[in-house]
Amino acid sequence: MLVEIDNLWVRFATVNGVSDAVRGVSLTLGQEKLGIVGESGSGKSLTARSILRLLPGSARITADKLSFDGINILTADEAKLRAIRGKRAGLILQDPKFSLNPVMTAGAQIAEAWRARRGGTRKMAYQAAIDLLAQVQIREPARVAEAYPHELSGGMGQRVMIAMMLAPDPELLIADEPTSALDATVQAEILRLIEDLVSRRGMGLILISHDLPLVSHFCDRVAVMYAGRIVEALGAADLARATHPYTRGLLSCLPALSRKQDRLTVLQRDPAWIDA
Repeated sequence: MLVEIDNLWVRFATVNGVSDAVRGVSLTLGQEKLGIVGESGSGKSLTARSILRLLPGSARITADKLSFDGINILTADEAKLRAIRGKRAGLILQDPKFSLNPVMTAGAQIAEAWRARRGGTRKMAYQAAIDLLAQVQIREPARVAEAYPHELSGGMGQRVMIAMMLAPDPELLIADEPTSALDATVQAEILRLIEDLVSRRGMGLILISHDLPLVSHFCDRVAVMYAGRIVEALGAADLARATHPYTRGLLSCLPALSRKQDRLTVLQRDPAWIDA
């Protein structure tokens, strides 16, 4: 098993006391595609970042078990964590405009990631960067390697981010809303690209998203989070038959082209869901 999480809690100290952002989450991941869905603030990103221990300094993290390929993440020192972050596990963030270095070319940034993990000469690393840009289906990869982030479209920037994360040949890819800043057509292209790369390389994938239909078609399993907890976990193909009222509520709020709707349904929350 690649990732094992048992009873994970992430807490923050606030002026009003301790806030539990992630509460008792348990999940496992092998060489498969796991979708984590829920509203903003439900704890999706914090749960995924806990695997790499990439949390704010104010966060307090506890768990009965939190391991990556048998390595205890809670007790691992910085040297062990650096051997995992960006090498064995990659993180694709939401918006390349804020994730890429604006004063370095795309090729230089990918080459830096490749060389940091694999060594070699600058020339070897730069050629590897061009090859990676070709793998993520960028036309004229040599030209794009010379471009700065502000010269790239959103879709191209996201492909550069994916190439950078793939440079060390990771075993796990965490994609945190990787298509939220893109239009629908480019979203589909990026997701097909990620699916193809994950399948060919035999990686595990955690896809964080608000888009339930997307996750149901793209992933193998889905975990639905509400107020820091996983309230329902099921096979992605069974998402339309979910039973928890929160999941049913999210699904009913979706617009549909197949039927006429005067108004979209508004989710009615039950206080009992918080501790369910």
